[in-house]
Amino acid sequence: MSNNKNRYYSKGTLITNVWIIGLVGGMLASFLGIVSHYFHFMEFSPNFILTSWSNRDWVKAWQGSLVTILLFGIISIIIAFIYYALFKKMKNMIAYILFGILWWVILLFVFGPIFNDLPSVAKMSSDSIVTSICIFALYGVFIGYSISFDYQEYMHEQTEQIEETEPQPSS
Repeated sequence: MSNNKNRYYSKGTLITNVWIIGLVGGMLASFLGIVSHYFHFMEFSPNFILTSWSNRDWVKAWQGSLVTILLFGIISIIIAFIYYALFKKMKNMIAYILFGILWWVILLFVFGPIFNDLPSVAKMSSDSIVTSICIFALYGVFIGYSISFDYQEYMHEQTEQIEETEPQPSS
């Protein structure tokens, strides 16, 4: 008996989903950062990516926020593919959170000196530190869970497809 249900996952679909997950994850995280800055939960805004290099008026206006959200979405696509390459088989919520916090550490300690408008951790308030860590932890959960779930579904469908094509023993 052959099960002729439509298959959703192919290798191309999986890669496309990683791309979309990265884009959406970065855009959502930067949007949360902008909202957190607006409500004074953080001293700095994700706009630091633009304001560090440009002092034009549009960078500090809503147009700058839109460009920032898009930039973080594009950067996040790269991070999503890094996750896919290294950790796609992981199924642990703590690992997803740690993945996000790892990117917080990388941003502040590795890339922090590049951006003039991103304060060092020593100069940040505890509210800014906690809020930004939480945003990055949520980001890690979004990226990690989504990619791992898609990968598990892809592998499940591949296994089902192999089982369907194997000859059944006759009784």
